[in-house]
Amino acid sequence: MYKQYKSALRSNATPLRSVGAALLLAYCAHASASVTSPAIGSLLWSEEFNDTSLNTTLWTAANGNGCEIGLCGYGNQELEFYTPSNVSIADVPFETGTRALAIRALRQSIGTNPFTSGRINSAGKVLVQYGMVEIRLSAPTIATGLWPAAWMLGVSPQTWPRNGEIDIMEMGHQAAVRAGAGSPTPSANNFVGSNVITYEPAACVPGNESCAASTAWQTKNWYVPTAALVNRFVKYRLYWTDTEMRFTVTDELGEHDMYDKPIPVKSAELQAPFYMLFNLAVGGNFTDARSAGAVTAPLPATMYVDYVRVYQLDGKGSVKLGNQMLPEVGKFGVFTDLTPVDNKEEAGTSSDVFVWNNASTAAGTIAPAEGTNVIALNFKTPGQWFGVGVNSRQVHDMSNFKAKGTVKFRMKIPANVAFRVGILDTYTNQNSVLFPANTTAYGMLRNGDWATATVPVSDLLGSKVAAQSMLELFEVFSDSGSLPSSAFQFAIDDVIWDSGVPTAPKSTTEVTQTDATHLKFTVNKAGWANVHYTVNGGIQQTLRMHHNGTTNSYAIGGLTTGNVIKYSFTYWDGARNGAVDTDQQSYTMK
Repeated sequence: MYKQYKSALRSNATPLRSVGAALLLAYCAHASASVTSPAIGSLLWSEEFNDTSLNTTLWTAANGNGCEIGLCGYGNQELEFYTPSNVSIADVPFETGTRALAIRALRQSIGTNPFTSGRINSAGKVLVQYGMVEIRLSAPTIATGLWPAAWMLGVSPQTWPRNGEIDIMEMGHQAAVRAGAGSPTPSANNFVGSNVITYEPAACVPGNESCAASTAWQTKNWYVPTAALVNRFVKYRLYWTDTEMRFTVTDELGEHDMYDKPIPVKSAELQAPFYMLFNLAVGGNFTDARSAGAVTAPLPATMYVDYVRVYQLDGKGSVKLGNQMLPEVGKFGVFTDLTPVDNKEEAGTSSDVFVWNNASTAAGTIAPAEGTNVIALNFKTPGQWFGVGVNSRQVHDMSNFKAKGTVKFRMKIPANVAFRVGILDTYTNQNSVLFPANTTAYGMLRNGDWATATVPVSDLLGSKVAAQSMLELFEVFSDSGSLPSSAFQFAIDDVIWDSGVPTAPKSTTEVTQTDATHLKFTVNKAGWANVHYTVNGGIQQTLRMHHNGTTNSYAIGGLTTGNVIKYSFTYWDGARNGAVDTDQQSYTMK
């Protein structure tokens, strides 16, 4: 929907490219069945919207106009204020016996907003990764000003568009956009489109500082039916694998592709889980209504969603219920190669290294302290500021590190340079500690060689940073009161969060109940691993586990006390040079 919730942390930040060969990872395509001749498998999950009210265990209704998250109008100059009272489960007036999610837009003022409407999302409650997503939806009369949408956002905490956006359906396009479908220009009621938005360096041009790359840019991405797409149900589908996406519309005339051909999936953000959103916006940049007087759509207006269903597609697809974020334990590597850790980030795969001020800082030439990767930088502009941070692609819960934890890192930097080491949570709370010039701070003796610092996590957290929701686990930047007066090189390596609590020796396979609704599977092997499981004798799920160094893990949620989970694993054993199947075991939720 061309919208997101956080502005860029540092507008001139760019990924660091010269930090070692292992950071420059190439995307490797592999074979996958085509989404144009899909094999639709079993139903993984559905929301039928048949309850008496919105199921808040699955959905959260918005309450605001974007200003509450620092993005008034949601970045699109929208005119509505979203309220939970505009969202309900109701009987559908034009289809007897059908109940559906009803999102209603009204000409009603709240503050400076002349309209109210509704919006829901499944963030932290329902996450989808691959499969065939089918939505049966009816739009109201669009005219000028209404903007109904069914879309998805990636779970990454990174600033949009680095988290990825998938727009399954949108209506309400500007007339200039609709004109691309031919002459005469289709009406807003007879035009629906899809879109995918990701971050692309090539899209970083004046006027597009977010570097958002849209697959709809100068590309056919729409369907124009003969009958209006309003006040009747239509099926919208997303076919999604790790290599392709395909968007279709199914009405009484059959199934129709939005794009002429499938969209290749080439970015990691489109291979991560996504959560779903439904909303009915009023006005904004997407439409031809930039002011209340330009809105001609008849109001009140209601968008109905009969259901959303997720099926397996060519053997792929998963739906995760509940909050999937599990607390990190033991030792967590932020930037390291050889140091043994329980879990870690890999730059270029699960994290990104950003240089914040390219006017002052370029790639350096200092060799790694360990392994083959290093964050090596050359500060070249005296009197300017510098900064670099390791930005996580997913949120990390570091609450286990609050009591006794430390952050240890190795650094090579001249003694006469003052700098700060900081961290940042997903709520934009930041805190840092000072390393004064010509001083040994936190045990780091600067004598021209690599030195180690050990900073208590409690010092880094301060009073505001939320350990349970971390975005940047390590930052180094200049002290504003003492900017460098001469050029120099510096380097950072082997950054580790240590909880201070020893971890027990690991068996090859483990299952851990992390709370009342979550179970975590673990295979402690360096190669790949799959988990096979059923819940209460249901359909068996086979899923590739998340690989981090020497560990594979996968968490499932939405469980309750008494649920019986039967599971087994298949993993690659390097010592045997072959795959190993384990016996099936059983776990009962407590």
